[in-house]
Amino acid sequence: QSSGIVLAMIGVLAVVSKGDLSTLVGGKFGTTGDFLILISSVNWAVFSILSRRGLKNHPSTRMTFWVMTIGWLITAVAFFANKSYTEIVLLDARGWMAMIFLGIFTTGLAYIAWFDALAQLPAAQTGAFLFVEPLTSMIVAAIILNEQITLVSILGGAVILIGIWLVNRQG
Repeated sequence: QSSGIVLAMIGVLAVVSKGDLSTLVGGKFGTTGDFLILISSVNWAVFSILSRRGLKNHPSTRMTFWVMTIGWLITAVAFFANKSYTEIVLLDARGWMAMIFLGIFTTGLAYIAWFDALAQLPAAQTGAFLFVEPLTSMIVAAIILNEQITLVSILGGAVILIGIWLVNRQG
């Protein structure tokens, strides 16, 4: 499992650095978004460890409901406090499509799938799938934001998938 995790991590670094690993050492690493994607994996790992307890007593759909409800309540406080609701009228069709995509696919269905996997597989095997996040972020950014996918990014994505396969094959 360790070799698969290390391999997937190398793939993630290749994707988020766009092949220029010197940016990681030189302090000129990508954009703020790249950094947030990288550190979100750590956040998600902690969340998953804490969620395993709840999955012992509740199905994944109930866990998803409560996670999304609590998340919405916390976010709503900031949303209303900052009067962000005034900006809703500024959303165009592309903005609404992004909101729907984020709400249904990258949040609702993704949480259900994650909790199902977390309930069935050991944490190390499930956790390996965290490495897919930078790869999917890159693909979505290419589709929605027209960001360029480089050969290094494709190779990094392949390395991520091989690493995940190794972790789950050995488990």
